[in-house]
Amino acid sequence: MPSDATGGEVKFLLVDDLEENLYALEALLQRDGLRLYKARSGSEALELLLVHDFALALLDVQMDGMDGFELAELMRGTERTRRVPIIFLSAVATDERRHFRGYETGAVDFLFKPLNAQMLTSKAGVFFELARQRAELARQRDDLRQGADRLAGALARLRAHADNSPLAVIGFDADFHITDWSMGAERIFGWPQDAAIGRHAEEFGWLPHSEKPAFAAFRAELCGGEQRNLVALRLQTAAGSVVDCEWYASVLRTSSGAFVSMHAQILDVTERKRVEATQRLLLSELNHRVKNMLATVQAIATQTLHSANTPEDFVDDFSGRLQALARAHSLLSNSTWQGAMLRELVQEQLRLGTLDEARLEASGPDICLEPQLALHVGLILHELATNANKYGALTVPDGRLFLSWQVVDATLHLRWRERGGPRVQPPRRIGFGTMLIEQSAAAQGGTARVAYGDGVTWDIALALPHAVMAPEAAGAGPPAQTASAARSTGLRGRRILVIEDEAIIAMQISELLTAAGAVVVGRASTVELALAAISAGGFDGAVLDGNLRGEAVGGVAAALSDRGLPFVFVTGYNRESLPEGFAKTRVLLKPFSSRRLVEAAEGLFSADAVTSPETSAR
Repeated sequence: MPSDATGGEVKFLLVDDLEENLYALEALLQRDGLRLYKARSGSEALELLLVHDFALALLDVQMDGMDGFELAELMRGTERTRRVPIIFLSAVATDERRHFRGYETGAVDFLFKPLNAQMLTSKAGVFFELARQRAELARQRDDLRQGADRLAGALARLRAHADNSPLAVIGFDADFHITDWSMGAERIFGWPQDAAIGRHAEEFGWLPHSEKPAFAAFRAELCGGEQRNLVALRLQTAAGSVVDCEWYASVLRTSSGAFVSMHAQILDVTERKRVEATQRLLLSELNHRVKNMLATVQAIATQTLHSANTPEDFVDDFSGRLQALARAHSLLSNSTWQGAMLRELVQEQLRLGTLDEARLEASGPDICLEPQLALHVGLILHELATNANKYGALTVPDGRLFLSWQVVDATLHLRWRERGGPRVQPPRRIGFGTMLIEQSAAAQGGTARVAYGDGVTWDIALALPHAVMAPEAAGAGPPAQTASAARSTGLRGRRILVIEDEAIIAMQISELLTAAGAVVVGRASTVELALAAISAGGFDGAVLDGNLRGEAVGGVAAALSDRGLPFVFVTGYNRESLPEGFAKTRVLLKPFSSRRLVEAAEGLFSADAVTSPETSAR
């Protein structure tokens, strides 16, 4: 690339109509030996191009007046600037036509805002190194012209630059046999120079079979007239590992344009690719957790509203449940979601004020609960404490609470006893708190039994660590119907299986479907139980969570599809994170409205159930 060979200074041109963007680019790219020139418009950039030789131009696509594409076309029309490499910077993804237009005007790459600082500096650094090396080559060429006696020293300096470069510098002849193999290439790929020189690039052991078509296309482009090119390839090392590489190729031609040789500067980007993949995974998991939690809060709000007699009751109950959930989340966050101690969950209820330490006797071994179980136990303890304050032992001064737990045969046994309070009669109807306790236990593969009399006694068993299919709550009575669900009739008589690992969300889905006329035949909270339920049959369609206790649901989706059973994904993940091969399957994103859930379920049994468009919450 052009540079000031006399001073050894590399120049980059930065073009953007926003001053703050130019300062941000300058801060990212500034380094010793590099001089940055800034232009606020296309015309200002052209003036600089007439005076200076630039090794790289970074052009903003969208600018007032002359945009980046128009500026690039003018640069290609002038001999002085036609070979300046261009990286376009854009705030919006362009369509394929605009991409081709950019590459036709000489672009070597597109980067999208907000810019990835590591990617930008990595790509710009390559052109900086190339310009420095070319400047050095030019200086050496001038030295060679002054006398043959300086040839040996110039070649030694050139080899030193190549060997000390973080890039692998590799030369190829017209038939693509390897003619040069730098120390950087040996460091990256593991083969010594004498093992590589003379080998054909496509027959050398570094090119996996899957990458040969891409390499052949790359070679054809260069032989067909391309002066420089960039290609991403996965290459194999002498040790058998695979590295992700970016090739920056430059071609030497005869005066008639015939291909003579090529040199490739190869950058190992394996670590960068790994970081990018990890970042995508973390963002996807964060998105799922946030949406799943919003759906849980939505379900708690709806169920609390059903059981509240007054707005004040709703505010108190809803706020308390949210605080219990938040406290459990805080404990899990402190342990980076590795688990929470049962004793700490009890302490959190004391801090919330739902329990009086002077009136509570708690005993049991130190037990660390997995994240999902910890959330359920936190909510169970809150419901027990709240009921004791409203109706039980804590309503009188002498009332006391006794909480004990133990683990027997991979099952956690909790006993909650209230003594010294008023005599408690069985309730005439089961409230949401009782249902929450029972369903949370069932979701963890256990049971919850209550006895009334001199005081309430709960015996709760929770399987460790996996959840199982949650049975329907016995004697729960008909759920309240929402207005939108009550008007729906398309689900009447349809039998639906609910596959969801969060007990509260599963309860909410079941209630809404039942209110719309459907028959919920059961609920499964693990992959194993879902596959067993599918094998047993007896239902017409299913609602499937996008992830069950951390396990992928591709096998469950395939089992439903193989049996011709329609289903809808209900998930906090984006579609890209769902199993491959189900692009046309309906997706309902959490949190969802009751209307959207019913519409998605009704769509399972419509004429276009297989090819219907994606469903999303609004």
